[in-house]
Amino acid sequence: PTLPISNSKGTLHIAIASYSHSFNLFGRTAGISAILPYGIGHFSGEVNGMPEQVYRSGLYDSEFRFVVNLKGGPAMNQREYATWHQKTIVGLSVTATAPTGQYDPTLLVNLGTNRWAIKPELGLSHRYKNWVFDLYNGVWLFTENPEYFSHNATFPGVNTESQVPLGAVEGHVSYDLKPRLWISLDGNYWYGGSTFLNGTKRLGTLEANSRIGVTASVPLHNHQSLKFSFSHGAVTRVGGAFNDVSFGWQFSWFGRPN
Repeated sequence: PTLPISNSKGTLHIAIASYSHSFNLFGRTAGISAILPYGIGHFSGEVNGMPEQVYRSGLYDSEFRFVVNLKGGPAMNQREYATWHQKTIVGLSVTATAPTGQYDPTLLVNLGTNRWAIKPELGLSHRYKNWVFDLYNGVWLFTENPEYFSHNATFPGVNTESQVPLGAVEGHVSYDLKPRLWISLDGNYWYGGSTFLNGTKRLGTLEANSRIGVTASVPLHNHQSLKFSFSHGAVTRVGGAFNDVSFGWQFSWFGRPN
């Protein structure tokens, strides 16, 4: 909202490679995951009343996550897992986003953020027959971007950008049609995240947004499944006024891939 940009539009195509591994941590189910996104984007808008277009292609910031069940869902072998029935699970996760994405401080539009972000989160999952109810509550913490839109004709010096914590709550209600075939309704809400430029608060950057969506998972094989999702910006104060469609293929295995 503080930038001299109007009538902006953008289309992003993002491919994500991810790997996750679960393991026994003192008798509890735990896991780690790594995500590497690659994006291609076309953006257009008016900057100070003049039409402009930009194209970006490159890596987004990578993401790493650690999760552990604090209650329910103990560590199990394959035979135990096949006969296990979920009741109530309480889990903890810590997500870290690393500044590995494409970033040029002279440009205003970048794929990377040039900063670290960490999100501790507490989750609750409860099953009732074929229904599963999930609720997550977390907060994003950000480090400073030491070179925000700097070293160019507009700002020949160095700008620093910081952001206050951003709280988020997320919920899902899913229904299992049969093993590994399920559909869910999704929703979230996040609040906070005001930004500061060179220590001065930027007006109009407080976020209070919500998105709603639907997700479906379809099994293909014992080890493979497809996932489809759609989300829409239900409430938008800053950003978030976009639709998102995603498609994913998942291959999972016990022990070694087979």
